[in-house]
Amino acid sequence: MEVPELVGTGSAVAVYQKCQCDAPWGDEDEGATVGYGPGVSHEVAADAELDTRLKAYEGRHAAVARAGRDPVNAPMIRHWCEAMGDTNPAYAGPDAIAPPTMLQAWTMGGLSGQPGRAHAYDELLGLLDEAGYTSVVATDCEQEYLRPLRPGDEITFDSVIESVSERKTTKLGTGYFVTTRMDIHVGPDLAGTHRFRILKYAPLRRAGQQPDRQQKPAQQKRHQKYARPRPVVNRDNAGFWDGVQQHRLLLQRCTGCGTLRHPWLPGCNACGDPDWDTVEASGEGTVYSYVVMHHPPFPAFDPPYAVGLIELSEGVRMIGNVLGVPFDKVRIGLPVRLEFQEYDEELVLPVWRARDDEGAVA
Repeated sequence: MEVPELVGTGSAVAVYQKCQCDAPWGDEDEGATVGYGPGVSHEVAADAELDTRLKAYEGRHAAVARAGRDPVNAPMIRHWCEAMGDTNPAYAGPDAIAPPTMLQAWTMGGLSGQPGRAHAYDELLGLLDEAGYTSVVATDCEQEYLRPLRPGDEITFDSVIESVSERKTTKLGTGYFVTTRMDIHVGPDLAGTHRFRILKYAPLRRAGQQPDRQQKPAQQKRHQKYARPRPVVNRDNAGFWDGVQQHRLLLQRCTGCGTLRHPWLPGCNACGDPDWDTVEASGEGTVYSYVVMHHPPFPAFDPPYAVGLIELSEGVRMIGNVLGVPFDKVRIGLPVRLEFQEYDEELVLPVWRARDDEGAVA
């Protein structure tokens, strides 16, 4: 069986990569209007001493000579392919290889984490927290594949803090990009490299809002009212967000085959037809799956709260907050009804409230 070419770069999770392609990063030259979060003054943010201390972490280990919890194995490959819808015959049979984009999966420690983690990375993030850069968002990852992984291979890996950027101003806020590089080996052979980048930043304040200088930083953080993150609007999904502003939930419908789809795409993923129109959703649905967010804390959100994957009566699914019942009472199959919640003068989001006949609370 022919083995596909492996050398190159790619996302660890295709869906994640797709979601990040229009993420609101950008440096000062993009003209972003930025305010500084609590505890971050202009003097502190520009302090050369902080930059020097951060740069000192470059080249330090985040993990050293750790082993994967399991050998490369067929059950995990099969589950991955089923979840991703990947039917490549190279990933099945007696001569199977693992999908290259599973590279990071073999290094994961599960819910209990990996033992023996180096302290440098935690120290670096703690230093940024102390300086007021308390928010974090993953921005992108890059992978390079040097040899195929096959069932039975036992991997080892180490990780290094590859770079800490200069202070950057983005549309989310001002902060630092931190890149780690993980090298994955099978025996003495380098099998692949995984780079992962995050932005540690001070979140934007509402326009015109000033912190109370009489309060301690901890009090400022507790009482500060943050703006919720804005959705990324582009030419492919602008019609959806225009509908939300009008309190209408619009679904795309292929004019070629009639298939409904969400999220909005430039073409039909069933027949490939680029032409489409819209239909307005009824607003009825059920919880198909859900998570309860406890950690990490994020400004403008008040954990714990439930986020559901909602299956609409029209058959498509979308993600949204589940309201109207305590977070620990949300369950799969819970009937919900669409609401539009206005968070400020500019931001309207679709949310899902448990129906009154399901023990909903106000």
